[in-house]
Amino acid sequence: MIAQPLLRVTGLGKSYGPVRALDQVSLEVFPGEVHALVGENGAGKSTLCRVVAGLVRPDAGSMALAGAAYAPRHKREAGRLGVRMVMQELNLVANLTVGENVFIEQLPHFWGWIDRARLRRQTRAALERVGLAGLDPDRLVRTLGVGQQQLVEIAAGLSRDCRLLILDEPTAALTDPEIEQLFDRISELRAAGTAILYISHRMGEIRRIADRISVLRDGRLVATRPTAGFALDEIVRMMVGRDLGEELARAPRTPGPLALEVRHLRCSPVVRDVSFRVREGEILGFAGLMGAGRTEAMRALFGADRFDGGEVLLGDPGRRVTIRSPRDAVRLGLAFLTENRKEEGLLLPLSLRSNITLGNLGPLSGLGGWIQRGQEAAASARWIRALGLRCRHQEQLAAELSGGNQQKLLMARWLLRDARILILDEPTRGIDVGAKFEIYRLLDQLAAEGKAILMISSDLLELMAVADRIAVCSAGRLVSTFNRGQGSQEEIMAAALSGYRREPSVQYPSP
Repeated sequence: MIAQPLLRVTGLGKSYGPVRALDQVSLEVFPGEVHALVGENGAGKSTLCRVVAGLVRPDAGSMALAGAAYAPRHKREAGRLGVRMVMQELNLVANLTVGENVFIEQLPHFWGWIDRARLRRQTRAALERVGLAGLDPDRLVRTLGVGQQQLVEIAAGLSRDCRLLILDEPTAALTDPEIEQLFDRISELRAAGTAILYISHRMGEIRRIADRISVLRDGRLVATRPTAGFALDEIVRMMVGRDLGEELARAPRTPGPLALEVRHLRCSPVVRDVSFRVREGEILGFAGLMGAGRTEAMRALFGADRFDGGEVLLGDPGRRVTIRSPRDAVRLGLAFLTENRKEEGLLLPLSLRSNITLGNLGPLSGLGGWIQRGQEAAASARWIRALGLRCRHQEQLAAELSGGNQQKLLMARWLLRDARILILDEPTRGIDVGAKFEIYRLLDQLAAEGKAILMISSDLLELMAVADRIAVCSAGRLVSTFNRGQGSQEEIMAAALSGYRREPSVQYPSP
């Protein structure tokens, strides 16, 4: 290890009202080191990184970069000094192209005009490094899925020279092949002497790529140790202040009557043929590569996108229903937890209370349609407690919560409505390990109560632990279904790749 740290943080403090986000945090990051930050949601990881990246001004403490005093006033100043951050919450401009987003700070130009040909060449090279070789540089970002947007954000961060790269949950929306591409690039950066601050809730990937691990809890630095000398159970215990089991303890379940059947669902250009059945009391997981059609199929089922063909049947015996909009789906007892909570799920300027009760105002209203504030507050408080949502009070704005707590908030809305069929798209994305186990147990409880659950996840181990069956999508088709305990990770991944065997690379359709 090089004696001189690239970054030294000393006694850093930051408060938001009465909440102490950072409390006397001190650490060092060395050139060529991958330094992982772990902790529960709200522990201070993202706040620390945002301070280092110039996005937030600290209340106390100091920083030094390569031995010189370092106090960036904004992100651009930090970037000029070689400090860049890829944030968990996407920071792309939806109405600009992929290329314009990747090189927004340094667009190639000639006499004031953007050099489009050079921009396309540079963008293709940047995208290829993160596994998006087939993506059109001229495509508008708003037409991409969350996973593709995440890779575009990473491509933008990796396209610029930097001394310190901060990655905040970079793999949260990625599947295994995309993660491998990212790890290869991280290895190249580390070999070139770039220091990397890496935030993730995935313990396996942290143990694989990190040189050292720092654990934060309640805004304080609990410990910093070499990865090799840090046992997983000890890391988890330090993070959450309690012991968690490695496996999800679960009693065997016998599914009930048929709840939902989908026949030959098609939604061009991505979903070509998807058929499945799910029973009451069953968790049906959906695995597949990015662009395989999982999210698109669920959006079509919920009425968020129009589908070209297929049938949807509810109940046993099946009753054919027509779903033209999310309103139709909600009336039929379906709920959808979107993977894009920031733009499609939450009303960030409103309170936690308003976000939780938004989908169920009828039962909380009295004569004349006036909302009964006491009932609304009680309902909101119940789900805040049930999900362990970290907040000051239920009148706090949703925008002020950490990413994981925003995900819990979105789940609370649908649980309050008590829908019969729950569609969950990446429900644990950006959620810490302790909260994940709470979500798993909650899903198990909901299934035991007779709910039918459709769960999309990019984490195969998560699906294997939680789901009763795993349906695998590949190239727009549902190609295989594995019962619990039957398929290995290798077999599931082979099925996910099967639809692309005749294609040299995944091509992303134009809008």
